[in-house]
Amino acid sequence: MGLAAGGGLAEAKARFPDMEVMLADPAADRRLLEAVADWCDRYTPLVALDAPHGLVLDISGCAHLFGGERALMDDLLVRLFHQGLAALAAIASHAGTALALVGGGRGRGGAIVAENDELAAVSPLPVAALRLEPPVAAMFRRLGLKTIDALLALPRAGLARRFGEDLLARLDTALGRASRPISPRRPVPDLTAERRLFEPISLTDDVERILLLLAARLKGDLERRGVGARQLELSLFRVDGAVNRLVVGASRPVREPAAIQRLFRERMKGLGEEFDAGFGYDLVKLAIYATEPMPDLQTDLSGETVGSDAFGSLVDRLGARLGEASVLRLDAVASHWPERAERWQPMAAGSAALARPSPVAAPQTAPRPLRLLAMPEAIEASFEVPDGAPLKFRWRRALHVVRRAEGPERLAGEWWRQPDAAARDYYRVEDEAGRRFWLFREGCADPAVDPELQVPDGRPAWFLHGIFA
Repeated sequence: MGLAAGGGLAEAKARFPDMEVMLADPAADRRLLEAVADWCDRYTPLVALDAPHGLVLDISGCAHLFGGERALMDDLLVRLFHQGLAALAAIASHAGTALALVGGGRGRGGAIVAENDELAAVSPLPVAALRLEPPVAAMFRRLGLKTIDALLALPRAGLARRFGEDLLARLDTALGRASRPISPRRPVPDLTAERRLFEPISLTDDVERILLLLAARLKGDLERRGVGARQLELSLFRVDGAVNRLVVGASRPVREPAAIQRLFRERMKGLGEEFDAGFGYDLVKLAIYATEPMPDLQTDLSGETVGSDAFGSLVDRLGARLGEASVLRLDAVASHWPERAERWQPMAAGSAALARPSPVAAPQTAPRPLRLLAMPEAIEASFEVPDGAPLKFRWRRALHVVRRAEGPERLAGEWWRQPDAAARDYYRVEDEAGRRFWLFREGCADPAVDPELQVPDGRPAWFLHGIFA
């Protein structure tokens, strides 16, 4: 048509008055490209984006599963056509060669270049196939250099001086003389198993049945490696091109197909109506993304592990139903300050989290409150001068008169974190209503500085840090 990207809209409409114009939406284009990339996982896990409108698939070792390279490419193009998408495709030993063929318009219907035939395939292509910068491409048009073959006839040194090293790099990549590494948009699984279906399925029971078969297939691979699965993903490819993905984690390594099936069953129950099969699934894929060494365990006649950890199974089921981020445990941290002594961690995180205690042993301390505030809250307190127990205090506008107090328990400041950190004196106090609190004082009163204890610089700061009952 003689139109090129970057041209003026008025000129284009003057040449083609009936042309339909639509506003560009790069964000929507990107989302569509990513959705197609997800769908292409049915062919290979190595799928990379070639923005703004291309994909690169590494099908090494995958083509035979579809009956060869030509059959794979035909299947991909036909499925995209039925989804309303027109595409160009090319297969070559080098990604740069395939991209050049598509960029030169030779991928309509699918093009395949045999190894060592890159020069013959790329030479007749237009210079635009190299996807050069617009000023460089315009310069070549003015010079009458229309094909890659014309560029190859010129001295490389002269091309580099006039147009830069980028031109030579693009030429070498298109000819397969230099590799073009791809970066898969999704992590590559350790193990995968898949089942292609002649008739789509949509019932959850059918999905679970196929999942059990795939897990049984992977069990042998896990046993040979001496490992168990810690993170698994179930990919369900819908006939309309969408992909439903379910990810579950295990608190300890698992191999048993029944255990894996239970995890995904809980995950599907947790999704409820969000788990939409559309018009059905025609491909089910189970992938393992994280493994961990696992000893061989004795099983009973049903295949269940003898003496299995019921608590670990409960944690896995809750994590699958509610999400791993919702099932937490407390881990000890190397700090003696209460607000830093522990931290929340997902139960499924770490190695054998339920099988052994945290490597940081909790220090022997005085009793701690049932409820610890996230951060200490400042209070107003009256106390025995200069460093006695509190007599009464006001917290959240309520006055509490202390009937009994125990302490102090002194905790030194963490000078390696905060050089000017003051020591804390903790007290366990009980008010007249029988409520018990955990208070602490930073610093102590100095009568020489403030005899009346009215000047802020001369009186300590009091805080409430927890509640016993």
